[in-house]
Amino acid sequence: MSDDLQEAQQYWDNEAVTFDAEPDHGLSDPIVLATWTALLQSWQPAPPAKILDIGCGTGSLSLVLAKLGHQVTGIDLSPKMVEQAKAKADEAGMPINFAIMGASSPDFPSHSFDGIVCRHVLWMLPELTAVLQAWTKLLKPGARILLVEGFWVTGGGLHAEQLLAALPTKWENVLVQNLSNRSAFWGKDVSDERYALTAEIQ
Repeated sequence: MSDDLQEAQQYWDNEAVTFDAEPDHGLSDPIVLATWTALLQSWQPAPPAKILDIGCGTGSLSLVLAKLGHQVTGIDLSPKMVEQAKAKADEAGMPINFAIMGASSPDFPSHSFDGIVCRHVLWMLPELTAVLQAWTKLLKPGARILLVEGFWVTGGGLHAEQLLAALPTKWENVLVQNLSNRSAFWGKDVSDERYALTAEIQ
């Protein structure tokens, strides 16, 4: 593992203890949970589909997807995050597969999944186009993609225009939905750029 990846892994291991305190991370607020569930339902392939949750963190979205009837695999670079995700799935009695794995080039056979979900991960990855191409290879024809990103008041993030410019040619029916004006996603009002991009694979 490179020094950069080791540093990132250590950072997110340290964050794991308090990660779920944010309403959109832990989804403990019923309104926030219902809002994310509705987004995932509106995007989803028909269940049961094989869904890869990239950068799953503590597994909150993975758990929602599993409860919607999908076969979910969640990956994250942080062992501490994955440990918490497994504990959540076990407590809920949901058979979710979690693995410690980097997001840039997940180690799965081609055409393994019917869908990919990724929230707040792409902005941290170099070589954005190459990453999206690697993800595309994991998907079956007709698969669906949901990417949630933003550009935050901290100065970090990924503008929607930047993401759109990096999309592979196989992605079609691309739609960008503004989430900045939907406080129910975040448990508070926000003023920075936040959005969901959905697409399908040809």
